[in-house]
Parts: sequence; C-alpha cells; structure tokens
Amino acid sequence: MLRRTVLASVLALVSAGAYAAPITYKLDPSHTDVLFTWNHLGFSNPTGHFGQIEGTLVYDEADPTRSSVEATLPLAGLDTHVAKLDEHLKKDEFLDAAKYPTITFKSTKVDNAGSGKLKVTGDLTLRGVTKPVVLDVKLNGAGPHPMKKVPAIGFDATTTIKRSEFGIDAYVPNISDELKVSITTEALGPKPAG
Repeated sequence: MLRRTVLASVLALVSAGAYAAPITYKLDPSHTDVLFTWNHLGFSNPTGHFGQIEGTLVYDEADPTRSSVEATLPLAGLDTHVAKLDEHLKKDEFLDAAKYPTITFKSTKVDNAGSGKLKVTGDLTLRGVTKPVVLDVKLNGAGPHPMKKVPAIGFDATTTIKRSEFGIDAYVPNISDELKVSITTEALGPKPAG
C-alpha cells in the first residue's frame, strides 16, 4: 500500500512538471487583431485596426508572472476602412510609415490580476519613441486546438495610450489625444513530438 502511494506521488509530480513547463506560442495573424478608437471633433468615435501581426508568446501556466510576449505590427496592415485616411495616417505628421514601418511591443513584467487575468507591462515603440504601457489581459482559453492539433491559447487585452507621448500630436485636442486599444489574439504552440 505504501509503495503504491509513493509511486502515485512520484507520477503526480512528474506529470505536474511536464504539464507546468512553459510553452512558446506563435501569434496567429489570421486570428489576432489590434483595434484602436479615437474621438473625432466630439462627434464620432472611428475605429481602425492593425492586421498582419507577428509575434511570440511564452506562457507559463504554473507561474503566469514568468510569461512574456513580443509583437510586431507592420503599418502595411493598418486599415480604417477609408483608404484616404489610411494614407493620411501613414504620412509624417502621424505615423511616418516611410521612416518607421512597424510598431513593436515587448513585455517587461507580468503580474497576476485575479482569476484568469493579468497585467502585462511592456515597452511600446511607436514612431521611434519607446514608452511603457500596461495591458489589462484576460485569458480566454488554453488547450489543444481542435482543428490544428497543436496547443493553443487565446487572450483579450485593453489599454489606453496618449499619442502625443509618441510625438503624434497633430490636431490635438480636436482629434483626441487618447487612443483606446483593444487586442484579441490566438496563438499556436509547436506540434507534439512524434
């Protein structure tokens, strides 16, 4: 009986160790979107988004504070559903896409914020300026992807940034300084061995 209990304990520890190993996921650009909203003259709240996002997410289920994320948003993926506005935002008075073709985010710290919630602090680099940003993150789910047969994970996140802090102050305050940002991402892990 004692031998059986010890064996069960050892097996539990081994399986827990295997289960708790951090997994490196690759962001799925077809299921990852960064939306941003601003106020226009007090009349409307238009929305644009960034697609074509690339990045890596390392998630440690046993200790989420040891997780990390890095993402690159190409300005080629900017879409406001108004072609002339897309062109205007890419000009030098706003994003200056010719000089700074990407926006990047790299986490520097992850804190627990309750069940299934995290606060992710990181460096956002926009138009050549790097500032700290805090994302309020919610874990949507983690487990085997039913179609791709690989580990998968999904998060939603929100934050608010001031564009003037990144040197983009054209038309403030008539066009709001604050940008509300909403992110949804699905990321895929490596194929199981064998």
